[in-house]
Order: sequence, then structure tokens, then C-alpha cells
Amino acid sequence: MNINRAAMFLGALALLASSLSLASERPNVVLVMADDQGWGQTGYYGHPILKTPNLDAMAANGLRMDRFYAAGPVCSPTRASVLTGRTHDRTGVRSHGFALHLQERSLARAMQKAGYATGHFGKWHLNGVRGPGVPVLESDANHPGHFGFEEWLTVTNFFDRNPIMSRKGQFEEFRGDSSDIVVAEALKFINHAADEKKPSFTVIWYGSPHSPWTASPEDQVDGESGVSAHHHGELVAMDRSIGALRAGLKERGLEQNTLIWYCSDNGGLAGVGHDSVGGLRGNKGSLWEGGVRVPCIIEWPAQVKPRVTSHPAATFDIFPTLVDVLELPADSLLDQIDGVSIRPLLSAEIGPRKKPMPFHYQGKAALIDNDLKIITERIGSGQYQLYDLVADKAETTDIAADRPEDAARLRIALEAAIASIEASQEGADYPEKKVTQEGPHGRFWYAIPEYQPYLKAWSTRPEYKGWTNRKAKK
Repeated sequence: MNINRAAMFLGALALLASSLSLASERPNVVLVMADDQGWGQTGYYGHPILKTPNLDAMAANGLRMDRFYAAGPVCSPTRASVLTGRTHDRTGVRSHGFALHLQERSLARAMQKAGYATGHFGKWHLNGVRGPGVPVLESDANHPGHFGFEEWLTVTNFFDRNPIMSRKGQFEEFRGDSSDIVVAEALKFINHAADEKKPSFTVIWYGSPHSPWTASPEDQVDGESGVSAHHHGELVAMDRSIGALRAGLKERGLEQNTLIWYCSDNGGLAGVGHDSVGGLRGNKGSLWEGGVRVPCIIEWPAQVKPRVTSHPAATFDIFPTLVDVLELPADSLLDQIDGVSIRPLLSAEIGPRKKPMPFHYQGKAALIDNDLKIITERIGSGQYQLYDLVADKAETTDIAADRPEDAARLRIALEAAIASIEASQEGADYPEKKVTQEGPHGRFWYAIPEYQPYLKAWSTRPEYKGWTNRKAKK
């Protein structure tokens, strides 16, 4: 063997060894979630004014999921589904501002037990507190630390420019766009874990593009004004922070073996200047497609080749998928879950989904079984509608009368799911067979005693103006 061929052979061996080593290393995991970004609000779906070059690049380099669903049509419920693998109404989080049951088995806790550094950055909204986001209290019985996050820089709910946040109970004030801030802080956490030779599990939950919209002039879209300028400007800033996240991982040499899973927490908003849901029916708060179908991208260069899929999946699939990918113990999850592992989908198409996806929210329910969706707008009414989501993604034509066998089959399946969820609400899934602590739910932060000393100082801040004096008016 001549010298050149020997060098090529050794180089190939080194490349193979490097690939095998990378494959054997546990990946870093970053879960990123927008707040109120609709299915149609990306450049890659052809939004009329919004450009999202960093999300577009991520989609081109990863698995773009065109039929991905938030498990709930508003924010807190979907967050509960991510951490539990369960539809939110099983977990205590029936709507926004409901507290996650402490009996739930948390994804962050499972990652912590597996040796991961765990960090949460941004919106929490699983502690039963309502109103614009304020720093989470160290004394809060449902703060992120109680669910397995070792580090957390967190606010109770939506947050915007120049936020005040809580670093494990210590309040800190920041300057700049909230999306830029949480990504910068998350990268510090990821880099510190890398310095310690530990894999990291990082949750970044943005406050954008939730109201109140206060985009900087530089981020506002040319030609837009008012709500449209600020709402879409927040998406511009959020997209920029996605670019910063990807660039930061690459700079540290972590991008190849970091799994980033991006999505939104619910469907898009009405009245923001342009269609936010890409022609789907409904908006945030509904179980129609516009309320629950959301953008989703999984980027993991070491394992996922660029592809677009229409396989249906949802946020309650995240936990079981990571259990499968990382070979976590099966008991990391409760026995009663709604999600499935989509690990095989990361490599290739896998055919129809084997487990229908249930949705249950404020007296309404739906079930998606691949192409078909059955929905009732009032549980117990006996009124159901059936739609073919592939032929009719805007849900314009009820086909229940045309396909009576499918309608009957899915009605039985949906009613079984409703009964199962109602049993879960009574605590049937927990070892104790009951809920040992319900709530607190629906507290407005301005009425919580620990926040009283801050009301005067916060009264002039734009995000809190009009809230800090409400308690006095009652």
C-alpha cells in the first residue's frame, strides 16, 4: 500500500471512529416552544409578509413535521403534555393558569436521573398563576425545580422586552428582547454542562409572539403598523434567537449531536393583521385545526436526515420518544400515557399512526386517527362531526353521513378516551388512586402576598400597567 492510499485508509478509519463515537454519545436535547405562533407563521409555509430565515434553515436541515399538534389549544395545557407524555386534562392542567399535579412523572426528572444537567428558561405557567409573567417565587410549591429542573430562569406566564425573571427564586432584571435573553442564558447553561462533561437537557419556552406586542423598531416588518408590526416583529426577533441558538451550538462543536425539537404551544391568533393559521379552521382556544396544529421541526444532524413528513404526531409524543431514543427506564412515564415514540420516524416514514390522538378541553373533545378527525363541541351532547384532514384540511365538510362506519368507530374510540380522561382526573393513574394535591389554580399574581412589596415599583412597567392596582379596586 503506497503512502497516499495508506493515508486515505487511515483517514477513513478516523472518520468512521469519530462517527461511531458520536453515535454512542448521549445527545444534548433542547426543547424550544413558541408562545402563540400559528401553523402558517413561517417563511417555509409562504407567509405573505413574515420571513423566518433561521427556522427555514433549520427545517431544511432537519425533519419538518407538517401535521404536528399541540396537545392543548392554549398554553399551560400543552406545556403539561410535554413534561408528562399525557393529554393535559389528565394532569390537573385543564386550562391556562392551572397547576401541574406534583404526582406526575416529569420528563425533566427522568433526564436528571439519567445524568443530564437540566435547565428551564422562559415561560413556565404550570404553577397555577395567571396574569402577565412575573418572576417565579422560590417558595412556589410548583416551580420548575419541583419537577426536575436543576437550573431555572423563569417567569410565571408570557413576558416581553426588558423582563424581570427569577433565577431559582432570585429576581433579575434584563434589557433587550426576551427571545434573545432566554437563548443567551440557555447557551451559557449548555456550555457549562459541556465544560463539566455532562449532556444537557434544556427547555426554552418563549414569551413570543404572545400579547402584549412590543417589538423593537428594528424587528418590525416594513410596511406594517400597529398590532401587525409588533406581533410579526416579535416573530422576527424569535427567529433571530433560533439562529443564535444554532450558531452557539456550532461554535462549541455541539451542533451535530444536539437534538433540537421546535414547536408552538397552540394555534395562531385572530386579528393580528394576516392569517396566522395558514388557511386552517379556527384559532387559539379551539380544537379545530387552527387551534391545535402548529409548526414543528426536529433537527439532529448526527441522526436525522433532511425530510418533510405528514405523519401525525403531537407534543405528548416528545417524552416517550426521548425515553426510546435515550433508553430511559420504562417507568420514567406513568402507565397511562397518550403519546407514542416516534423514534423510527426520525430515520424513515413508518406508515399510519397506530394510536389515535385525543384532545379534551373545556367540555369539547376530538380524536385524530391519521387522516380522520372526529370532534364534538359539547361532550355529552351526542353530536359529532367527522372530517378528512388530508382531503379537507380546512374542515369545511362533515363526512359523518357519508362514512357511517368510520363515524361509529371513531365515536366509540372518542367516548372511551373521554371516560379514560375523566378517570385520570380523579387520580386513577397515580399509585395513591387519588389526587393528593389539587391546585392551586387560577390565582392572579397581584393577589399573592409575596408579590405585594413589588406592586408599586412594577406599576409603571408596560407589561404590568393596569394589573398592579386591580387588587385595590376589588
